[in-house]
Amino acid sequence: MKKWIIIIIAVLVVGGGGYLFYSSKTKAQQQTPTQNRTAVVQKGKFEVRVSGSGTVQPVTTEDIKSTINNNQIAEVLVSAGQAVKAGDVLITFTDGSNPITAPSDGVVTAINVQAGERVQIGQAVAHLTNYNDLQTVASIDELDIPKVSVGQTATIKINALPDQTFNGTVTAIANEGTSTNGVSTFDVTVHIDNPTGLKVGMSTEADILTASKDNALYVPVDAVHSMNGKKFVMLANQDQNSQNTQGNNQNSQGNQWSSSRVMVQTGMANADYVEITQGLTEGQVVRLPNLVISSNNNAKYMQGGFGGMGGYGGMGGMGRQNRGGGNGGNGGGKASSGGRGGN
Repeated sequence: MKKWIIIIIAVLVVGGGGYLFYSSKTKAQQQTPTQNRTAVVQKGKFEVRVSGSGTVQPVTTEDIKSTINNNQIAEVLVSAGQAVKAGDVLITFTDGSNPITAPSDGVVTAINVQAGERVQIGQAVAHLTNYNDLQTVASIDELDIPKVSVGQTATIKINALPDQTFNGTVTAIANEGTSTNGVSTFDVTVHIDNPTGLKVGMSTEADILTASKDNALYVPVDAVHSMNGKKFVMLANQDQNSQNTQGNNQNSQGNQWSSSRVMVQTGMANADYVEITQGLTEGQVVRLPNLVISSNNNAKYMQGGFGGMGGYGGMGGMGRQNRGGGNGGNGGGKASSGGRGGN
């Protein structure tokens, strides 16, 4: 009998301890604080950019070919690696006929013949590359290529030179794309304005400016929501916001702010910001999805916006993820008001 009593007591103790642990854990989860996030409607220069990786390539690289048939070479006057100017004599012939000259400035990268040989018309006798005139050929996503046009400006970063930025201009867009795993990209050629220090083959990242607008109103992408095909933001209560800026931490953690729904119309968009063309004014404060702070101090954003309503998506310049209506992408760019633009 005593044995059964001891067993029953042990079960009650273990069960009670488990209940207390579960209860305290559940209570702690229920009391997990949330940080209310807001952003100020800003006014400034808004830019949309698309980006693509590529390599540095020479603008001019060509074979130098013989225009004379069955002539014997008297002398080869240059060697591989030698810099030449347009018009410099490269090869002479024994019969005194017109010599082969450099068609442009550059470096002779290969000599394919030697004195005493006979050359045929159209035969490549040398190769010339101009390393002072460079470009990058960047692969641009098919979703972004409609925004790109010849003449647009670009900024170019070189992986090997992280502290330098180069400027360039779009000079050509491929008519045919390359498909990999169901995703097509198109080659876009960007001429590099001042390629000093660059070498052919270096890896590049080109950001092409596809649209720009001065004095634009804009908010972070995750401030804009959609429902039934209409877009809106949650405008934060100004009194609550004033208390928060004065240091009342109760408004920034734990309590919900009062807010009102404001319908908006949007314009351009990039990976970070959305232009607001109607519905808001500069300086207003909009709510962003709350930041949930767990007991181990990890933080994550609440999904689904406010009350399960859909987030913003589908605008131009926001990258491949917009194919599913997301709010991120590789189509970069920035909104700036004397800087990056903020939230």
